Amino acid sequence: MYSALNQIGKEIRIRALWLILSILLTFVCCYTFSEELLFLLAKPFIVVSKPNSYFLSTQLTETLTTYVTSSVLLCLCVCTPYGFYQMWCFFIPSCNQTQRAQLNRYCVLSTLCLISVVLVLFVWILPTIWSFLYHLNKTSTNLLTIQLQPKIYDFIMLTVRFVFLSSVCSQIPVILLSLIEYNVIELQDCVQHRRSVWFSCVLIAALLTPPDLWCQLTALLLIYFVIEFTIFYALIRVHYDALCCSKR
Repeated sequence: MYSALNQIGKEIRIRALWLILSILLTFVCCYTFSEELLFLLAKPFIVVSKPNSYFLSTQLTETLTTYVTSSVLLCLCVCTPYGFYQMWCFFIPSCNQTQRAQLNRYCVLSTLCLISVVLVLFVWILPTIWSFLYHLNKTSTNLLTIQLQPKIYDFIMLTVRFVFLSSVCSQIPVILLSLIEYNVIELQDCVQHRRSVWFSCVLIAALLTPPDLWCQLTALLLIYFVIEFTIFYALIRVHYDALCCSKR
């Protein structure tokens, strides 16, 4: 018993050491190429605001703070999958063949959802949001002149917030399917309580998008259709499993 616990503790220390080393190396790389990474985050706004695509830095330490903070956040985003991989390698020997297949399926689904949402975010959602906010700060008459000059720190933190919230929302199908498959929630309850699902989608869309009707409506429909598609897939899965069991 003591030997087994000692072996487990040794494996945890080794995996924690590899994770810490990967975080340090990733942070060094992110900080070394912080200007290029900030350009990638600011590119959707630069495309919209040309030729007035510049940012302000009102304090001496604001640029340094932006570089360090963005490097830390990007480092955490990059190293989080590696941390889950280390956890997966630690727990997978104790799982049977069925559980391993389920974990592999959830990992693939989670990765596909995350990549799809990030691509849609940078290709379509962020340009739409920045276009709305940029044109909102431009006046159409000569009575009042408003010129947008965003602070670099505030802009990067707002962009990171959109990326973080979108990444969390991309895992809704994975979480919902896992809860249904492990009988934490009943599939019949998800089908019956459609009003609660709709209300939750309205709240999520209101928190994620700017105060624009079309942006909120688009986000609401996307989130709602993702949840509906997940429930529909779960229904097909349940009926398929029941049909396979009846044939056996």
